[in-house]
Amino acid sequence: MGAPTVDPAPGHDREWDDLVRIWEETDAPEGCKVEIIEGIVTVSPPPSKDHNTTAALLQRRLYHVVPEDWGIFQTLAVSVPGRGGIHVPDLVVMPCAAVIGPGNRVPAEEARLVVEITSKANADHDRIGKVRGYAKAGVELFLLLDPWHSGRPTATLYGEPEGGTYRVLDTVEYGEKLTLPEPFGLVLDTGVFPVS
Repeated sequence: MGAPTVDPAPGHDREWDDLVRIWEETDAPEGCKVEIIEGIVTVSPPPSKDHNTTAALLQRRLYHVVPEDWGIFQTLAVSVPGRGGIHVPDLVVMPCAAVIGPGNRVPAEEARLVVEITSKANADHDRIGKVRGYAKAGVELFLLLDPWHSGRPTATLYGEPEGGTYRVLDTVEYGEKLTLPEPFGLVLDTGVFPVS
């Protein structure tokens, strides 16, 4: 495998190399997601049926608005600079040219939109660690679909990353509409997403 595309903190090259090796060599059961989140290798079980349904419904809507030379990926690893992270978003939208070539991950800054759908067991990874990681990477838009948010499912759109933090562009409860700005120009009816 090639060298990692995530920049480790100064003086931590060996630790970072060890983390990447563990990430690459982890033999998790099929469907499990192996990630490095804030310097820790994590293994998540396969997502629920509702989780997969949400991803499929959103992906279907996105295909109507993305440029033809962009892709929507469900199992693509993205490397996050300076955060000690390799994340596998539930959906990532980016130009197909960024994905072509050897290796098993791409720089997160190539993403135009990243979507995470929280699971009950590891929602804080998406709500905290990944928000920071994607903002630091400069991912333009991050959509957090959170069916487990305090008993009130919510959709939060983050954007305008600056200095490693996002601005919250909009938050709605499931059942309300949320608009993804250009280049998407998509009004999402969050009421179609299942809630367990």
